[in-house]
Amino acid sequence: MKELQQSDVETTSPPLHDGAVRTERRPVGARALRAGLHTAVVLCLMTTLVHVVMVFLHVAPPNPVSKRYGTQVNGWVYPFFEQNWRLFAPDPDSFNRTVLARTAHTDRDGSMKVSPWFDLTAVDNSAVDHHAFPSHTAQNLLRRAWSSYVEVHGGSDTPHSERAVMLQKYLSNIATDRVAAHNDGGTFEFLQLRVITLPIAAPGTAGNRPPVPSENRLLPWWKVTPRGK
Repeated sequence: MKELQQSDVETTSPPLHDGAVRTERRPVGARALRAGLHTAVVLCLMTTLVHVVMVFLHVAPPNPVSKRYGTQVNGWVYPFFEQNWRLFAPDPDSFNRTVLARTAHTDRDGSMKVSPWFDLTAVDNSAVDHHAFPSHTAQNLLRRAWSSYVEVHGGSDTPHSERAVMLQKYLSNIATDRVAAHNDGGTFEFLQLRVITLPIAAPGTAGNRPPVPSENRLLPWWKVTPRGK
């Protein structure tokens, strides 16, 4: 009986040939997961490489490559990966700008109701003054939105590019949200901005007269998503 059992074991587990290696087959799911992981790693590396090249071409001095592929580079960089050198060479503003906003809505009788001017800049200044760690949104969001708007629009308020349309909508959304937060539930469908630019007096300038505005710019009415209840 023992001999039969021994022979059965030998027949069910044949010895390996010399030099042969026993291998185990991996499940199909594990192989697919490993292949997917390798693919994800390769895609991440390729995306990182493309991003580094695009940003380098954006910040590098003008060259034949950046000029030839300028549209692709700008499409990749803007609006989320904008780069500049102000960290190393700050360029502080030489003007104080006050951004005012007013709203309007159509009443039930068809008449247009216009609100008084609301000082958006004063709200930001109050959130920054006497705060050890002021919010970045209070310090720069509205200011940068306006400077970017002027950069692409110049003296005209008519957008002539997709980027100009985007920045106009960006500025409008910021102002709309700020006004809605202080509107006490009032409704409005239109928004208008007014920007007053005042020069910063040089240190030691004599006299207590307020500076004369160098620009008093009134933007057109913009249609916005109805806010309030």
